[in-house]
Amino acid sequence: MIDGVNASQVYLPKLAQPTTLFAYLCEKFPHISAQEWQQRFQDQLIFNEQGQILNLKSTYPENSHIFYYRFLAHEIHVPFQEQILFENDHFIVVDKPHFLTISPTGQYLQETVLVRLKKATNNPDLTPIHRLDRETAGIVLISKCPETRGMYQQLFAERRVQKVYHAIAAYRPELIFPQDVHLRMEKGQPFYTMCTVAGEANSHTAIHLLTHNHTWAKYQLKPETGKQHQLRVHLNHLNIPIKNDPFYPTVIHKNEADFSTPLQLLAKELSFKDPISQQEMYFSSQKELTIE
Repeated sequence: MIDGVNASQVYLPKLAQPTTLFAYLCEKFPHISAQEWQQRFQDQLIFNEQGQILNLKSTYPENSHIFYYRFLAHEIHVPFQEQILFENDHFIVVDKPHFLTISPTGQYLQETVLVRLKKATNNPDLTPIHRLDRETAGIVLISKCPETRGMYQQLFAERRVQKVYHAIAAYRPELIFPQDVHLRMEKGQPFYTMCTVAGEANSHTAIHLLTHNHTWAKYQLKPETGKQHQLRVHLNHLNIPIKNDPFYPTVIHKNEADFSTPLQLLAKELSFKDPISQQEMYFSSQKELTIE
């Protein structure tokens, strides 16, 4: 682990024609410039299974793995801090702010919950047990050790975790709450969005109205399924899209450095029976969404 980042791994199959490792990586990953690969070799960020540092002239070691560290020359700083609410031998409970991605992806590496925590704890084994969107704030569970990780992942897979969200959205007096929303959701266009289609429902959310000021309302959402963007799609389906949602009902391409209008969605509560201690665990975000 270097600066909180674990090495990526790639398998090198047998090739018909001999080549250098540098040439193969440039061809296999065309979205990464040759200049970037050259810089990684020069910075000694690429090595073989034996831990030996590889260079630009290294031959292609077929039928083996190599490891490399990625970097981002320009990364937008996220000016909000995650907070650790609880920690034991097996997991960490984090209160995630809006705009902070959980794991390294695309244009975010250092500015992620995972890398920040790895740097703070010096634990390379940290792994998210579940996910929240970058735009969503609230409770996230992070595994500390591989030996018990599967037990907690199974809780989520078997829907033995109770999740409660809060959201701010428009108030519509004609809507009657509480109500259950059952919809069939599929991948939409653009590819990173979801849409509703005809057919058997595959997503279910229980929605309660907590309070309102006749214009905006605060809702409690209890998802019984875990589809991507489920809560955002379900409220949009009721014609009460979540305040500041950049995807629903219309995709708005915002400046990544604009932190002025956070999505008003919060993973407020998380509870489950711990598979190891058999204790009932309950965690609540210290953040609050307010109607303005």
